[in-house]
Amino acid sequence: MIAVLYAGAMLVLAFYGANLLWMSIVIARSEGTPQDPPPDINRKSGARPRVTIQIPLYNEALVAQRVIDACAAIKYPRDLLQLQVLDDSTDETVEITRQCVSDWQSRGLNIVHIRRHHRKGYKAGALANGLQSATGELLAIFDADFVPSEDFLLRLVPLMEEDGLGMIQMRWGHMNAQSSLLTRIQAWSLDAHFAVEQVARNTSDCFINFNGTAGLWKRSCIVDAGGWHGDTLAEDLDLSYRAQLRGWKFRYINELEAPAELPATLAALRVQQTRWAKGTAETARKLLRRLWRAAVPLKTKIQGTVHLTAHAVYPCLVLVTLLHPLLLFQEAQGAGPGQVYFGVMGLGLIGLLGFFLAQVFAQRTLYPDWSCRIWFFPIFMAGSMGLAISNTGALWAAWRRFSTDFERTPKAKGRYKARTSPLIAMTEATMAVYSVVGLCYLLWNGIWAAVGFQTLFSMSYIFVMRYNIFELLDRN
Repeated sequence: MIAVLYAGAMLVLAFYGANLLWMSIVIARSEGTPQDPPPDINRKSGARPRVTIQIPLYNEALVAQRVIDACAAIKYPRDLLQLQVLDDSTDETVEITRQCVSDWQSRGLNIVHIRRHHRKGYKAGALANGLQSATGELLAIFDADFVPSEDFLLRLVPLMEEDGLGMIQMRWGHMNAQSSLLTRIQAWSLDAHFAVEQVARNTSDCFINFNGTAGLWKRSCIVDAGGWHGDTLAEDLDLSYRAQLRGWKFRYINELEAPAELPATLAALRVQQTRWAKGTAETARKLLRRLWRAAVPLKTKIQGTVHLTAHAVYPCLVLVTLLHPLLLFQEAQGAGPGQVYFGVMGLGLIGLLGFFLAQVFAQRTLYPDWSCRIWFFPIFMAGSMGLAISNTGALWAAWRRFSTDFERTPKAKGRYKARTSPLIAMTEATMAVYSVVGLCYLLWNGIWAAVGFQTLFSMSYIFVMRYNIFELLDRN
């Protein structure tokens, strides 16, 4: 049973890794072909459309003024621009936002402060409510932790003239990527998503997703797709697939960056990651059947399925971590599945190659010093695996249809600072001890071929255990 479960988990991991290998090949092939130039700020176009910028907020006292000021400074004809601050806050953010909006109104900007006295539908509900009074034919959305560039509308609006194009997504930048080991790991993960996954899917005419912020929509696309729904925690992914299933085209622009602030604590990152994992699984439950019934190419269905079920790697990582030392202990006692089995399991390295190449191509695309950054890959792998337990719990909650509130990603400081559950922290500490004991056993018995994997598992849970301890002891 241990051998069968381990093989099944490794097969799943190898499958998703092989998909990243395919994406890396797509990126490699496209490197030799002429690329579309970055959107030209001076490009001539027809009459400019009205644009509404929506800024959804919930208790963002630390960054509310920053994002409002950044959006207010965007270059676009003032008579064609509207800003909506969609403020569901229950703390001092309300007063900060009200004053900021009033200041910009006094300068002649068309900006409105829209309040709801409930959180029905959470962010999706706020966006849907704002859509009712939005004057723009195009709608840009920015979360509180983003700082858009002044010229992004001048670059993107002309591209929206294309018939059938419903949304353009920009790449996320990182304002605080170098502030800690934790933020560096997050930056690596997001870079691979944007510079490899989004590019490969878009280049291959497969479905991509709006990432919840830093995107520009046609209002007609949102309405035709059925509008914003609050029945998943991934309202952005849900609307993206519903729109593309209706025949709308999406476009990803890797050359345009929208800087954002990464979560600075592990607890805050855990909130974000569990919300994404649960929301993606909820969207898969909602739309996978519709995807496979749609009149779209087979590769679009396959890539869409991989996309919507990608978080399945986390329970498989938990299984592999638990079973790896047990399997090798059985083998050492002469009760294991044999060398042929382990030879076949070695094919899982294809999946690891996919994960590695995706990171290499992402770093090479975005950073001139990419070759000096690759040494960070083992640390990135260990850090990115560390949240497997909490993300597995999020998937379980989604598939059991457990209802959970939309929990915003907290900032590093402030009243709503995130806290890690002591139960989760204890479970991860137990996994750290278990993994280290397994590593010591392999070293003691000279099972050198398995030491690398076991070291990775040990590093991942030691990493999260260390952050958990410091954050649980920090009561400030």
